Amino acid sequence: MKKALLLHSSREGQTIKILRYIEKELADTHQCELVDLHETPDIDVTQYDKVMIGASIRYGHLNKKLYKFIDKHLSELDKAKTAFFCVNLTARKPEKDTPETSVYMKKFLTLSPWQPKLLDVFAGALYYPRYKFFDRVMIQFIMKMTGGETDPTKETEYTNWARVKLLSERFGSL
Repeated sequence: MKKALLLHSSREGQTIKILRYIEKELADTHQCELVDLHETPDIDVTQYDKVMIGASIRYGHLNKKLYKFIDKHLSELDKAKTAFFCVNLTARKPEKDTPETSVYMKKFLTLSPWQPKLLDVFAGALYYPRYKFFDRVMIQFIMKMTGGETDPTKETEYTNWARVKLLSERFGSL
């Protein structure tokens, strides 16, 4: 059975939820290990046949620890079968939900020396009741400016699970 490393850089948990879905999709053919990129930066990437990294966007940026991990493990990542996806609320709009149309993916590919074999972009989720006051107000402001949900009592998931399934299949076939 092939071994797959599923790394996440997640803030609110939607990226982890997406990777758990992928893990279940791969269960028949891959032994998967789901790892928090922020807690295990010294993991031996060479012990895996494939590596997928999922990372969330927060206030327009990926976490700096993602770039540090990439810099530290670049040679191993370049030799491996790899995939990367980012999760953001902008991707809830059909014209901004692909690697070619996502400003965040374009920025990542410009800043990162690592160029994964597979790329994707997924819309995240709004969990207003779970946010601290400052985050809730800031996200409401951003959503109001971009025509999104602003009701602080709602939780709304925008993730396109059919697209996640397609990435799982493509990754499984690498």
